[in-house]
Amino acid sequence: MPGMNTGLSYDNPTIVSAFYNELLRQGLLVALIILAVAVAWSVLRTAQLRQATTRRTNGIPGAASVAEPEPIGRRLLRVAFGLTWIFDGILQAQASMPLGMAPQVIEPAAATSPGWVQHLDNAMATVWSYHPVTAPAAAVWIQVGIGVWLLAASRGTWSRLAGVASVSWGLVVWIFGEALGQIFSPGLSWMFGAPGGVLFYCLAGALVALPESAWAGPRLGQWLLRGMGLFWVGMALLQAWPGRGFWQGQPTPRTTPGTLTSMVQQMAATPQPHLLSSWVAAFGSFEAAHGWGVNLFVVVALAVTGSLFLTAKPRLVWAGAVAGTVLCLTDWVLVQDLGFMGGVGTDPNSMIPIIVLFVAGYLAITRLPATVPAAAPVPATATPVVASWAQRLTTNPAHAFRSIAAIGAIAVTVVGTAPMALAATEAQADPIITQAVDGAPEAFNIPEPAISLVDQDGRSISLASLRGKAVAITFLDPVCTSDCPVIAQEFREADSALGPRVARVALVAVDANPRYIATEYLTAFDQQEGLQDLPNWLFLTGSLPQLQHAWRALGAIVTYLPAGAMVDHSEFAYVIDPSGHIRYDLGTDPGPATEATESSFTVTLAGTLNKALEGP
Repeated sequence: MPGMNTGLSYDNPTIVSAFYNELLRQGLLVALIILAVAVAWSVLRTAQLRQATTRRTNGIPGAASVAEPEPIGRRLLRVAFGLTWIFDGILQAQASMPLGMAPQVIEPAAATSPGWVQHLDNAMATVWSYHPVTAPAAAVWIQVGIGVWLLAASRGTWSRLAGVASVSWGLVVWIFGEALGQIFSPGLSWMFGAPGGVLFYCLAGALVALPESAWAGPRLGQWLLRGMGLFWVGMALLQAWPGRGFWQGQPTPRTTPGTLTSMVQQMAATPQPHLLSSWVAAFGSFEAAHGWGVNLFVVVALAVTGSLFLTAKPRLVWAGAVAGTVLCLTDWVLVQDLGFMGGVGTDPNSMIPIIVLFVAGYLAITRLPATVPAAAPVPATATPVVASWAQRLTTNPAHAFRSIAAIGAIAVTVVGTAPMALAATEAQADPIITQAVDGAPEAFNIPEPAISLVDQDGRSISLASLRGKAVAITFLDPVCTSDCPVIAQEFREADSALGPRVARVALVAVDANPRYIATEYLTAFDQQEGLQDLPNWLFLTGSLPQLQHAWRALGAIVTYLPAGAMVDHSEFAYVIDPSGHIRYDLGTDPGPATEATESSFTVTLAGTLNKALEGP
């Protein structure tokens, strides 16, 4: 997916500062939401206490009822994955996320997948690269909001909706961020996180979204364990499949390093505490020397543990859970390297979610919910009384807290989803990328100089003749093959972005090559870049003295590079208002020219021209 990242260094101070400012701004909204939740809870709790006092005063017994406790397996899934979503949200706040996510996470994940998968991931990479502040900040609050929602809403509809939200966002991440868990990758392995860590978040969310009656007996836990068992046995077969490089350790002169050896060596080089890197490096050396034996152990361990889960018998499942936990934790530390090291880790990978799932399955078959004694039979003539939502809010403290906390968590999620949705529909890149390369447009208010040249068609043109229009004027070398074609395309795209206002705008370039000043060179450049059909495009030239006067008057520097092979010239543009005053100075150096940086400058230039048309 070439060209989707910005090409800027991951610690670019302009982007990082804007990212944290956006997080702070949205954090203030979250603080207001928390305050509103606290006030709402205080008001409801006061109403509940008043009703309880009234009942006692009038001798009316309270409607005391004992609710069944939440099934422990469900509670484990809800709390564990709620905390994990919050942890993932915190990871999304790392400084390298705005500019590192697309090139270091999204694009590599899709690199070995089929074209249609790359196309899907290209959509997410584009959104992230074009909006490197909005997208990562939104991801933080979406995941924190879902996590808080799962933790706060322990029962009822709100809790089940939290499970649905977890599934929905998890699928978005799995499809567009993890390239479907790289299931089409030739190196697919349980040890590396197949079929994608976030897919286990989706499974847990689906289980939380089920009616609590599904947890009343052991059947759900049995199905969960059998599903995990099939998965583990399948991963054992995949791990044992010949020709995939897992039986190979140390390379020979005629072979490459084994798949697992390469992975571990790569993880050992990830920035991390020395203790962890030394463990990973030591395991890498061991794997290189004993690759066949290591893989045999993994295959057997996966197959045996999976077989124990398939029985769904408590004693055997307990043995499988112990063995599986040890195996998962070992892989998590020595192969997956905890999953979140290096500055762009977005989650703890798959091992911790897997452990939580099979432990929840074990609890679901061994720790069944306590049964509540049957209530006295209701006379056939009695009409059941169903409390309204308002009555439940004012009489049931637990229900009131769950409802208010869930609404607050949903509001936090919306703080992220709203800007993310808007960014996904915005086709142009954020101007912040241009500012990261060239700085923000600098404001001026000085009269334009007196310049008279000829355009590509030989017509005499002066800046004064363009009064009444907003003018963007820059410098281009008609035989340049690097930056100038990029700048020309940015001007052309800005022309398209101006819409109806384009009739009041002139786009002007001044020839910046002392050797190639004939109009034929300008015309050839226009045809090469598709500018010949823009009625408001002017490429100006003249005699060398005329051009030198124009360069000096506009503050441009034009020099030959050593040996005269190329011309070096200033890379900036002025925006002149309709009254003939220079209002803005924009840097036009495309820097690491990518689709994101080019689109960002296009937006910046079009926006600056609009400001000039609107006046001071």
